[in-house]
Amino acid sequence: MYAYLNGRLAYKAPTHVVIDVSGVGYHVHISLHTYSQIKDREQCKLYISFQVREDAHTLFGFADEGERQLFEHLISVSGIGPNTGRMILSSITPEEIQSAIIQGNVPLIQRIKGIGPKTAQRMVLELQDKLKKQGPDVWVASPTRQSVPEEALSALVMLGFARAQAEKVLTGIIRTAPDLTVEALIKEALKKL
Repeated sequence: MYAYLNGRLAYKAPTHVVIDVSGVGYHVHISLHTYSQIKDREQCKLYISFQVREDAHTLFGFADEGERQLFEHLISVSGIGPNTGRMILSSITPEEIQSAIIQGNVPLIQRIKGIGPKTAQRMVLELQDKLKKQGPDVWVASPTRQSVPEEALSALVMLGFARAQAEKVLTGIIRTAPDLTVEALIKEALKKL
């Protein structure tokens, strides 16, 4: 429902912020990782994950799109709710979490408050292949302006194609037709994948 909120930070705390967007104040829960990136700013853009429960509608905000995607992956694991997902992202960096899951480092994951051995093993089991497929740089904040091949590659990875395979196909297409738009490049790649 919400992709991001961009506005003035009316209130900041390590666990939540109030972001004023055109006169409307949104209460947004954040991780410590996000807080460390926005604590010195007056204006900011937070990528939003909107969580609906029977008794609450809650906004979770992240300083970059990669952290929001990782949060969505984490809460897709049975036994991990939004608050536990935020706790995980507050305990260690998104890069460390991704690395621990890909390498199957269950002891490191278990050190996070609220994560027991079964939940840590479930995280590795359910997310390891997804995170491997997406590649190591998926949690790095995307540059504001990507080149046409980079944008097409990002789209193909988001569609579920393996990064290496998509790169190979895109390279071949660009060699023969270097002036394609992002949309045309993606369409051509989809025919070959």
